[in-house]
Amino acid sequence: MASLSHSAVTFTGNLASGTSVSDLLRSSSNGVSGVPLKSLGRARLGVTRRGFTITAKVRKVKKHEYPWPDDADPNVKGGVLSHLSHFKPLKEKPKPVTLDFEKPLMDLQKKIIDVQKMANETGLDFSDQIISLENKYQQALKDLYRHLTPIQRVSIARHPNRPTFLDHVSNITDKFVELHGDRAGYDDPAIVTGLGSINGRSYMFMGHQKGRNTKENIKRNFGMPTPHGYRKALRMMYYADHHGFPIITFIDTPGAFADLKSEELGQGEAIAHNLRTMFGLKVPIISIVIGEGGSGGALAIGCANKLLMLENAVFYVASPEACAAILWKTAKASPKAAEKLRITAGELCKLQIADGFIPEPLGGAHADPYWTSQQIKIAIVDTMDELTKMDTQELLKHRMLKFRKLGGFQEGIPIDPKKKINMKKKEEPIQKPTSELELKDEVEKLKRKILKAKESSTEPPELGLNEMIEKLKREVDHEFSEAAKTMGLKDRLAMLREEFAKARNSKDQFMHPALKDKIEKLKHEFYQGLPSAPNYATLKYKLDMLKEILKAKNLSEKNNITGTLKQEINKRFKEVMDRSDVKEKIEALKAEIENSGLSRVEDLDQRLKEKIVQVKEEVELEFADVLKSLGLHMEPPSFSDVKGKVEEFNEEINKEIEDVINSSDLKNKIELLKLEVLKAGKTPDLESKSKIQTLEQQIKQSLAEAINSSGFKEKYEMLKADVSEAMESSGGLDGSLAKKILKEDNSKYDRSRVEINLQANVALPD
Repeated sequence: MASLSHSAVTFTGNLASGTSVSDLLRSSSNGVSGVPLKSLGRARLGVTRRGFTITAKVRKVKKHEYPWPDDADPNVKGGVLSHLSHFKPLKEKPKPVTLDFEKPLMDLQKKIIDVQKMANETGLDFSDQIISLENKYQQALKDLYRHLTPIQRVSIARHPNRPTFLDHVSNITDKFVELHGDRAGYDDPAIVTGLGSINGRSYMFMGHQKGRNTKENIKRNFGMPTPHGYRKALRMMYYADHHGFPIITFIDTPGAFADLKSEELGQGEAIAHNLRTMFGLKVPIISIVIGEGGSGGALAIGCANKLLMLENAVFYVASPEACAAILWKTAKASPKAAEKLRITAGELCKLQIADGFIPEPLGGAHADPYWTSQQIKIAIVDTMDELTKMDTQELLKHRMLKFRKLGGFQEGIPIDPKKKINMKKKEEPIQKPTSELELKDEVEKLKRKILKAKESSTEPPELGLNEMIEKLKREVDHEFSEAAKTMGLKDRLAMLREEFAKARNSKDQFMHPALKDKIEKLKHEFYQGLPSAPNYATLKYKLDMLKEILKAKNLSEKNNITGTLKQEINKRFKEVMDRSDVKEKIEALKAEIENSGLSRVEDLDQRLKEKIVQVKEEVELEFADVLKSLGLHMEPPSFSDVKGKVEEFNEEINKEIEDVINSSDLKNKIELLKLEVLKAGKTPDLESKSKIQTLEQQIKQSLAEAINSSGFKEKYEMLKADVSEAMESSGGLDGSLAKKILKEDNSKYDRSRVEINLQANVALPD
């Protein structure tokens, strides 16, 4: 309210009798000449009453500014809390902002647009030029963003279009409910808190919220909280600790709001209270720096078990500009200050202040906000899985030790040489492909080394073998690239790779059918034209060599495993044979055979033969248990070989039957038999029956002749002898077991013959 200065008020004219200046001023409070004094504003006042003239000069008093309005919207009832609106997507896309170091990229982008415009206007095909320019643009973008300087990362962290806390929360949570107010009279819009869920697990979210345009930035006070904001965060921390919700904080602020009223309201005390409280919370805490984290304003919600940072985020005590102004007396030295402060994610991870950094897409988080949010989500889930395994005491100790170890140093560590700031890293010299002759010589030398190692029973040179495989892989990749280049497919391949990378970064989990068709088409075109490539012979030679060496390596590894297993089996077998009970049985059996006076096993009596078989079976059972403990199954090797021969024999018979049935002569007879059966019907006469029987006999005779002519009978006899020999060597010394197996084998052969008849009758009618 305006105030009147007595020294600035003068009176002219004659005073009426009985009228004083104090009476006149008292009457002014009710209005001078019918006009309220409050409504006169700050202009000069000129009033004439009863012959007096009053002139007053109102002193201008600047209204105290504060980040929130006294009455944000006079048309809305309910006080200052009612003006807060829910966070909604922007109706208009933010205008693109080009940073200073990105101007070379914009020149390339402008060229691409100009060429596309020319192509549209003239109707000519400039696709090759456009593809070439786009490839140059992508390469320049990679070179720029993979070798950013610290001050460039600061610029990206402050980018106006960078996604804010609520942008990330809406992308990563299944549900989110914002919680307002510090329960002390105000809700600071610069700090947002709320409950949200990720994959069904509930968390307490809190973070600094910047605006996405000028209007929002003014409303959010540019992400700089007041004491009310920190007290709101403190209230939510107590709430989360009471209900057992893990806490996730997002840091993105230049610092706490430093003005007179904030200091009067206890800015320092609010930050200190938060620091003390966070160290005693019994729930896991993760802090993520998504933009810039400035001083105590960031640390007030950053005392966590794990501190993560986005790739282009920065975390500092003083901004580079402030540091440069203090140390070098000019803000122009901020690039140097940014490098010395070590404020980037990579540097802070080396110093163990940050526990890890989250990748961003090329161009910064604003280039693909959804993809960045998903990377944050993955980091939260993984880190929270690690922290939830700890009990309360472990969690508190983990948080305490994280901050206790900060600031440690060690003397005598060499300092890295001074780095030169280069926008583009020097390209490594391209290695020339190795000729076929040189490769052949290297492979031959490696083979000789391996053979020498085998002869001397030492381990083969695995390192040299792996190096050769890697070298051959590089050579093959180079030859494939050269082939694609000569076929004119290199640019198309690069474009397709970019499309595939964009598709992977999108929300869709499945590849678009059109992109899949493009990939298949290019793949088909490449392999179809590959034989005509000039380097096809070299490519094929190197590829065959790589396959051969990989095969040799796999075989060597398999042999090593087999050799180790053999040694273990022999060791266990010796342990079994050295056992006292086994030794006693064998020695007793030997003594009994010697006492009988017979030297040949065939001459022994039946009782002694059975005893030998019994002892042998007992030893085999003991050894079978040993093999079982090694994860192996005991089967006599001779019997397994014979079993394979029997299966092979059955396959040959079946194949021969199929060939005979598919022959033209037998096929015609089968068709003729079908016709006769159809003609005869259900009640065939004698003539039809005779014809059907004759045809059936002819078909069976043809099958029998084919089988006999193929030498199956001789093979069967040989197989029978093998089975008999195997059974005698592994099972019954008296031949009884062999007879049993042979009988089973006969039945198998009979079944195979039955199968022949059945397969022959498959084509026959019932």
